[in-house]
Amino acid sequence: MAVVSTPAIILSTLRYGETSKIVRLATRDRGVQSAIAKGALRPKSRFGAALQLLSDGVAHLLFSPRSDLHILTAFDLGHLRLGLAAELDRYAIASALAEAMIRFAPADAHPESYDLLHDALSVLEVAPTAALDALGLRMLWRLVTVLGFGPSLDTCVRDGNPIPAGGALPFSPGDGGALCPACAQLAGTARLSATDRADLVALVEPSAELPLLDQSHAAAHRRLLARYLRHHMAEGAALPALEFWSGRAWAAAAP
Repeated sequence: MAVVSTPAIILSTLRYGETSKIVRLATRDRGVQSAIAKGALRPKSRFGAALQLLSDGVAHLLFSPRSDLHILTAFDLGHLRLGLAAELDRYAIASALAEAMIRFAPADAHPESYDLLHDALSVLEVAPTAALDALGLRMLWRLVTVLGFGPSLDTCVRDGNPIPAGGALPFSPGDGGALCPACAQLAGTARLSATDRADLVALVEPSAELPLLDQSHAAAHRRLLARYLRHHMAEGAALPALEFWSGRAWAAAAP
């Protein structure tokens, strides 16, 4: 079978045996794929230092007709994203994005999610520290939306009725978005203040100006997003990278 070459981002790596690695790749032309990089851990490996987390380049893949584990014959490194390691906040957001791709992106061509991830990582490398909270929230909401799981904010997710403009907003992470007043009596419904509602709309809309979030409001939005992903996409499965970022335990432990 012919080797397929496609733009790709390294989402995760796992040691395999003494000399090889199994990598998960977000590819532009074939979706999320798993491949073995034989000999990647040898001192004189042809991969060199290319297989670093979140780096991007061109992957050369030999697809197996009988298995979901393919062979990575080469990886032409395009960009080693060292800037993501400059601050834990940047790396935590990038890790949550990679986790979302691994869990929810298809194993078929989905250039929209690949392009969004690629652009998001580029922005994260250079964004001002003060903007990271809002940027992380927007990027994850955008990825959720591009993958087909975006929240409904204008119509009730239960009965399809229009949501009144302005004011507080009943929001159900499990149902996938806003609820009208008649459906808002359900358990598990969060009630967003008018300000939090406006901030959420701005975070979901890519052309809107990023909202200014203080620490407590940013934390509340991270918790809401984490609940949404757990209930609406992950079906209760653990999402450790998302939980690490949403809880920001390292910030609480800082002197």
